[in-house]
Amino acid sequence: MNEAEWWRDSVVYQIYPKSFNDSNGDGIGDIRGIIEKLDYLKQLGVDVIWLNPIYQSPQVDNGYDISNYREIAPQFGTLTDFISLLDAVHQRHMRLILDLVVNHTSSEHPWFKAAKQSKNNQYHDYYIWKNGNKQQLPNNWGSSFGGSTWEYVDQVGQYYLHLFAKQQPDLNWENPKVRQDVYEIMRFWLNKGVDGFRMDVISLLSKKPTYPDGPIIQNKAYGSYYYGAANGPKIHDYLREMNQQVLSHYDIMTVGETPHTSVIEAEKYTDERRNELNMVFHFDHMHLDYDENGKFSTKRFKLSELKQVFNKWQLGMAKHHGWNSLYWSNHDQARPLTRFGVDDTKFRIKSAKMLATVLHFQQGTPFIYQGEELGMTNAKFTSIDDYQDIETHNIYQDFINHKHLSKEYTMKTIYLKSRDNARTPMQWTNGHNAGFTIGKPWLSVNPNYTRINVEQALNDKKSIFYYYQRLIKLRHSLPIMTTGDFELLDPDNEQVFSYLRRNQEQILLIAGNFSGKSAQVIFPTAVQNRSCKQIISNDNHIIKNDNSVVLPAYGAVVYSFNVN
Repeated sequence: MNEAEWWRDSVVYQIYPKSFNDSNGDGIGDIRGIIEKLDYLKQLGVDVIWLNPIYQSPQVDNGYDISNYREIAPQFGTLTDFISLLDAVHQRHMRLILDLVVNHTSSEHPWFKAAKQSKNNQYHDYYIWKNGNKQQLPNNWGSSFGGSTWEYVDQVGQYYLHLFAKQQPDLNWENPKVRQDVYEIMRFWLNKGVDGFRMDVISLLSKKPTYPDGPIIQNKAYGSYYYGAANGPKIHDYLREMNQQVLSHYDIMTVGETPHTSVIEAEKYTDERRNELNMVFHFDHMHLDYDENGKFSTKRFKLSELKQVFNKWQLGMAKHHGWNSLYWSNHDQARPLTRFGVDDTKFRIKSAKMLATVLHFQQGTPFIYQGEELGMTNAKFTSIDDYQDIETHNIYQDFINHKHLSKEYTMKTIYLKSRDNARTPMQWTNGHNAGFTIGKPWLSVNPNYTRINVEQALNDKKSIFYYYQRLIKLRHSLPIMTTGDFELLDPDNEQVFSYLRRNQEQILLIAGNFSGKSAQVIFPTAVQNRSCKQIISNDNHIIKNDNSVVLPAYGAVVYSFNVN
């Protein structure tokens, strides 16, 4: 492996700053709070820390609406605090990447304030405007947060595009001045020493020039904008230009968030010969439990479909010089224990370890979202008023007022899918507010913090935390986890997820039981009658026979076989 490609065998830890650790008692996590907990992350063993946006923002969408890209939001601290954090991370031989949000700005950004004053203003063309009147929208696209993607401005007699909230106007990447200003922002942070970027909805930068109507899906009032905005005609031109002018001049990692992107399209983003990005986040496994109303549903995923998604991405990216990102959750998704495992039963800990095993032994760069290493779960809030998320409140109104679904059903889908499930404060102790803050937390703490917290995990050698620590150490010490080929086993089995990783010297067999009943795994021909040793397991009662193993409920095991 090329030394410059350090991200290939790295493990990334995602921090949602607002909810991680509050150092000053105002109820909001901050940069100083992150500094206080760096030794905890060092103990876990992660290589890279990714921060969600910490820039100046009105916080309409929790910092994804940026009003100043070169300033830190006062609630998080100062630029001096950030430099201290960066230095402290590097002193511990870890790296730090930032969120790059350049599909859109905040409507409070000086560019947009100037843009809406006059068509003749130099910044007007920094955004996407369409002529029209108040009776006729430019097309049928619906915003991710409800309503149309178009907002009328009387002063210029035009609509501007916002794929997200109306306070998040989309930038016009067709304008070369926009691109150069974005590159300057990137250099600003890279020159301070940051180690790369996670690029928010990067696949949406290039829109089809005809702005065609989108199909009506998921019983929505408006059409899907993805048909005209995802993976548009110039997206790869933009990214190659970005790479040539900025990214290639630094020793960094890049991961693009690419909604509605297929394996074939993702190969273009990540093929190392094309010089665009190192890896992307896809959402195929996140869509398996959608129903006719989309993400907010009570549908349970099907294991064979989950395996099919992972298999498709493992094989596809390896074949075309691409690279996978591996994740179960992030700040926009439900907690994986609630979604893919079992969260509040006697199997919670085993289930968390099983999910981690199945994911971390695949090829790619694993991402751990804060609290995942503790087995944090979705929060059972009883009132819509307990939720802060803009998407959640819009869904609540849509389901009850427009789709006329019951309040009981609506609240159940919100419990299962609200983004706030990932955003409840980090659970450090069993004390007041889970040790997150001495003030009133901006979002309520999950009530189960008294039994699920860092303090408890560190005092229990069998905890999920130490299991994650072992998985990270294995990734650093077993090259096959980074470079080995992937082969899915028993694809139609609805109980067990099993696969092989192999190179010329070694074969690993990974198996995880997704059910509450024991399951037998027959060894494939490639490893039958070979001596093997157990690498890691989440259960001391796994029974191995000559050419098979019996996994107990939610059991997971990894065996290593010598090829020669």
